[in-house]
Amino acid sequence: MSEISARKRIWGWFFFDWASQPFHTLLVTFVFGPFFAATAAEYYLGQGLESEAAKAQAQSIWSLCLTITGLMIGFGAPILGALADISGRRIPWVTGFSLMYVVGAAGLWFMDPNGSNMVWMLVSFGFGFIGAEYALIFVNAQLPSLTTSADAGKLSGSGFAFGYLGGVISLFVMLLLFVEQGNGKTLIGLDPLFGFDAEAREGTRFVGPFVALWFALFMVPYFLWTRDGDRTGQRGSFGAAIALVVQSIKNLRHRASLASYLGSSMLYRDALNGLYAFGGVYAGLVLDWSITSIGIFGIIAAISAALFSWLGGRADQRFGPKPVIILAILILMLVCLTIVNMTRESFFGFSLGAGSSLPDAVFFGCGVLIGGFGGILQAASRTLMVRHTNPDLATESFGLYGLSGRATAFLAPALIGVATTLTGSARLGITPVIGLFLLGLILLIWVRAEGDQD
Repeated sequence: MSEISARKRIWGWFFFDWASQPFHTLLVTFVFGPFFAATAAEYYLGQGLESEAAKAQAQSIWSLCLTITGLMIGFGAPILGALADISGRRIPWVTGFSLMYVVGAAGLWFMDPNGSNMVWMLVSFGFGFIGAEYALIFVNAQLPSLTTSADAGKLSGSGFAFGYLGGVISLFVMLLLFVEQGNGKTLIGLDPLFGFDAEAREGTRFVGPFVALWFALFMVPYFLWTRDGDRTGQRGSFGAAIALVVQSIKNLRHRASLASYLGSSMLYRDALNGLYAFGGVYAGLVLDWSITSIGIFGIIAAISAALFSWLGGRADQRFGPKPVIILAILILMLVCLTIVNMTRESFFGFSLGAGSSLPDAVFFGCGVLIGGFGGILQAASRTLMVRHTNPDLATESFGLYGLSGRATAFLAPALIGVATTLTGSARLGITPVIGLFLLGLILLIWVRAEGDQD
């Protein structure tokens, strides 16, 4: 077998982002998430709840799903990462979790638009989401083996940019050819492709199988060109993996910078995931946008994410990841503050005329910033983790990174759910995200910009 070039290995690694991004773009944020929320709100409205209470209940059940899956991801990630490090094998784990991704996403086709099987849909979504997040941990752990620490920022940013471009194109395809508007036609006036029944929302429900097929097709370059390093010859066990994780956590007391970074990223990445998970839901429940409008919003956000991630990678290479992370958090806090203080009738307490288009225009602008600086934040965070990673224990380290990103992944959805329930408002329910960003920003004070690999 011929040797695979370094360039091909990098492109294979990039293709994971291209293949997997539609799960987050189409399912979590811009198509399935809002569709589920609208379906759930209509269902609860039919059960006798008032309009605002029905919307709040829909947001609460979505947050519960993300809370449960977040707990499962967070506590399993470092153990599985340690198992991979013991054996030196990561590709088999990526393969297994890729199958979970495909099965979970494909199952969303069976959602009843009347809301009769919402629990099944949440189980199917959660199964795929766990697969997507676990696979990402092992793929992230391959970054130190692809490049030097000095170039990791550029490579990480380019990978995210390539992934977001895939998200944009997949969203374009769904909106132009499948997702029904109120008149039963797609965005360009076509009947949904393949003879899908618009009344049964089959075009919109096809988003699950479409994401599964996209992933299966575009993972081929990854599996062809990306390889594990040398095997260690050791057989891992869960007992040994747990012991390794426990020891790694104990060692954090001697690594103040890494411990502070894991704590910081735990909070601000949780806030970002909450913003992603509820952005489209907010547009549907608060601004009454259609799935098509939310999809157009998603295209704008994803295009800005691709462009900003690429630019952010260059800024990361020049200035280092820490200043880039700080700027991104500040911008995203401002965006959250704007969203919380905007309704159809008012903007920061100032009344708006009936039918004002200002909320729509402002939220589109927020979409550009969420997509752009969210992409920058993720890419730069991955780079700063590389600066704190021993290459020989990369999967274990990124397992801890996954733990820090997911151990409290329930927190943002749970806090949003509690705030939504207490206020009875889907809009005010977003408020806790601001506090999580702020706490993450404070903990960055103790993080060394050059990292800590000693």
